[in-house]
Amino acid sequence: MYEFLICLSLLCLAIGCRSFEFSIIRKFGALCIIATTFMGGYFISGNSLLIGSIAGSVWFFIPCIDILLRIRKLRLPLEKKMKNRFPPNREIFPQLREFTNNVEVEGFEHVRDSGWEWGGVDQFIRFFYDKKARLQATINFNSQSHVAVAYMSVCTRTTDGKTLMTWNYPFSYSMKLAPECTVNSVSNIESFSELIKIHNKFLASKGILENDLEDSDPESLDKITEKEMRDQVDHNLDKGLLRLSGSGTFSYSWKGLFYLWFQSIKDMIRLS
Repeated sequence: MYEFLICLSLLCLAIGCRSFEFSIIRKFGALCIIATTFMGGYFISGNSLLIGSIAGSVWFFIPCIDILLRIRKLRLPLEKKMKNRFPPNREIFPQLREFTNNVEVEGFEHVRDSGWEWGGVDQFIRFFYDKKARLQATINFNSQSHVAVAYMSVCTRTTDGKTLMTWNYPFSYSMKLAPECTVNSVSNIESFSELIKIHNKFLASKGILENDLEDSDPESLDKITEKEMRDQVDHNLDKGLLRLSGSGTFSYSWKGLFYLWFQSIKDMIRLS
């Protein structure tokens, strides 16, 4: 009976900790959930540390289900062609107007709405450009099945071919970045203005001066983005994370699937 009470106490502690907003307490609650699973396996197996450890580690293999059943079979185009498109329905993305106003207040001009769709993955991008600051901004909305995520980014390109981006995309990236691209990922920002300030500090930390900034053609931002995406795909093909799958498409290799699993584990720890 005491075994059941121990597991129940750990579970109640986990639920209580997960109800807090403080990150450290919530992470402790996640550890309590793993501990509950460990103790359950330990007691059921007759006090076997091995079985308890296997039971506790099951949580870290949950992402493998989606990776093996869906992503392993996914085929994506080598050339992701951006097309002009209408914005998502307000019921789907009600924050779009508010986000747009916040960007335009900072001196950016709305250039175009673009995106691409393939294999059930739908990506919408609203491009902005500040010619004075030589800075690109985007509002992004990615949807797949019943899951959607919205985020914003600011991007600087330099005369020596580097791309430096700051965004609030909440997850780890699914591919390695190309060598000439550096991303500064932030979270819990309160405004687009704060995102710009963080990006400027990011540029300063990299030693980027005003004379280093490249002045992009606003009408070509979607084409520039297409090239950068293709460069990233080529880089991951060279690294062995991706493989060609015929008919102008690519898929993840087993090495790439392991990389995705590792990224998922990082997100589980960071976002728990």
